[in-house]
Amino acid sequence: MRSELKSAAATLYSESRGEGSAVVLLHGLFGSASNLLTLSRSLESHYRVIRMDLRNHGKSPHRDYMDIPTMALDVARTLDTLGIERAALLGHSLGGKVAMQLAATQPERVSRLVVADIAPVSYGRGHDAIIEGLLELDLRSLRNREQADALLQKAAPELPVRQFLLKNLVREGDGWAWRMNLPVIADCYDLLRDAPAQSPYRGPTLFIRGELSRYIVDDNRVGIMRQFPDSRLETIAGAGHWLHAERPREFNALVGDFLAEG
Repeated sequence: MRSELKSAAATLYSESRGEGSAVVLLHGLFGSASNLLTLSRSLESHYRVIRMDLRNHGKSPHRDYMDIPTMALDVARTLDTLGIERAALLGHSLGGKVAMQLAATQPERVSRLVVADIAPVSYGRGHDAIIEGLLELDLRSLRNREQADALLQKAAPELPVRQFLLKNLVREGDGWAWRMNLPVIADCYDLLRDAPAQSPYRGPTLFIRGELSRYIVDDNRVGIMRQFPDSRLETIAGAGHWLHAERPREFNALVGDFLAEG
């Protein structure tokens, strides 16, 4: 049973820079703390910016179970370890769900919330092809990254997506290994598609979506306002789901201005 797989909250790998009030940055599925480095650098002169690797990603612990509530507890435990009682949270995609979960369940710990291109809803199985393609890669016979890229083309036709995914492929001895815990991510994928807790968070909240993305649609507005009554939605023209990488100047400005309001 899945309940038997649940493990205690983990202390996540984190990197901290700057001084001032704390701002925590959380990446999306298949990502790592480095995905939000450009944003971090834009904020470090005014805040203490903490970038975290979510469990089973990057340099954080590998565990046999993951869901949105447990991952939010990971963030809270890591804040405890760092001696931070309260912080502004920003999460992209899966990281946005984790941030919303923590804000809903422990609102006293969240001073402000930024959610990048994800809504507080359950999503379909949009990553099945990618997960299957990653699992089918035979790392024992893999010669180089170029071969891995070629083998992934069917599952992920877009080059930027493949480049993003293959950041997880690292040298291990004479061979290759995944830095992320791919089998557990695949096994728990249904749980990662779930909506975060539906309890209202009444603190200041900013949702940012990409104009070309379908992760936040107009039909989500009512639910967003119900759960986050002190929120607003901004749209970045010409951006897709990876809006922080595609339009960093616009994205960083929106985040910086919102945080400065506090």
